[in-house]
Amino acid sequence: MHIETVGSGPDLVLIHGWAMHGGIFAPLTPLLAEHFRVHLVDLPGHGFSRGDAGTCDLAIWAERVLDATPAAIWVGWSLGGLVALQAARARPAQVRGLVEIAASPCFVNAEDWKFGVDLAVFAQFALGLRENYRDAIERFLALETLGSANAQAELRELKTLVFAHGEPDLDVLERGLNMLETSDLRAALAQLAMPSLWIGGRRDRLVPSAAMRWASTQSAQSGFVEIASGHAPFLSHATNVAQAIGDFAQRLPRP
Repeated sequence: MHIETVGSGPDLVLIHGWAMHGGIFAPLTPLLAEHFRVHLVDLPGHGFSRGDAGTCDLAIWAERVLDATPAAIWVGWSLGGLVALQAARARPAQVRGLVEIAASPCFVNAEDWKFGVDLAVFAQFALGLRENYRDAIERFLALETLGSANAQAELRELKTLVFAHGEPDLDVLERGLNMLETSDLRAALAQLAMPSLWIGGRRDRLVPSAAMRWASTQSAQSGFVEIASGHAPFLSHATNVAQAIGDFAQRLPRP
């Protein structure tokens, strides 16, 4: 599994979203590297880890990253937020703090959960992957930027970055969609043993900011920050995201 490490300071692990890789955080990374030792992960089957797909399972992914990184603050975006939350459940002593960026504990709507998207959306992407996965990824990128004040610029940047580390494994993409469809970690929030910060995008159409706000109320040491962005706030508001992470880290006990 490929992990790039930059900067110096307290350790911080960055986990990307579906179909992406660690390079997607390019606007945010230099800001964080001024204050942290940042570990940029390419999840199995993604980016430079394309040839290291292994078993595609949320718990196994979390364990693999935990095994490869020191105790750190974990930052997960979108699907990466589920990986980070699973890591916090599995080894709370190794996750000093948890930052979730546009990440929901449950991405799909249910009878008792209306902060997700309809299951049909993921079914359409799964079908599209089998027909033309590049087009399907581009449609997903468009969904991520929908509602953003700078949607076209963000979409261009995402398209530029998405294959910068190579093309992802198609089977892993399909299984990753299944993770988003089936994972429900809402019950885990009350068990979090470390402080957490939830950063939501006010215009996010994939993970409503209300989902992030709700998640932040489920444990005693949680906070919520809303940014006037779409699903990828680190593209349009990198400085704001870096500041929020830095402020959160300052409040954590020293390692």
